[in-house]
Amino acid sequence: MKAYLGIGSNIGDRNGFIAKALQAINEENIILEKSSIYETEPVGYKDQGKFLNAVILVETRKTPQQLLAHISKIESSLDRERIIKNGPRTIDIDILFFESKIIQEDALTIPHPRAHEREFVLQPMCDINKDLIHPVYQKTMATLLEGLQNDKK
Repeated sequence: MKAYLGIGSNIGDRNGFIAKALQAINEENIILEKSSIYETEPVGYKDQGKFLNAVILVETRKTPQQLLAHISKIESSLDRERIIKNGPRTIDIDILFFESKIIQEDALTIPHPRAHEREFVLQPMCDINKDLIHPVYQKTMATLLEGLQNDKK
């Protein structure tokens, strides 16, 4: 099964944390594609450094819940702390899309509930698959990105 994961970091060696996360993800999954890395302004909590963000496409044998457990373990191993909502972090790994599944559970929402409104998700998604259709909004990544960019004007 295929899943798109968002990866971000804004503390310490940002590139190093992303590289370590990719290596750990690839130990139990196969990374098929990786976007460019983008430096972005923080969203929500503004009093923090800029993020580096990327998106990867992985082939996995895990269920969405198993994949969430796996990436949570990776985040913990890289000293991820959840002190301030949307606050600074060594690493952040989110399941953005998992096949075309729509899942709403207490611990897991797929697609990611804010993916469609975040340029730092949509831009790297377009690097990999601009024609992917969001399973809830039924629009391509390129269309969603264009809409966000037009709203900024």
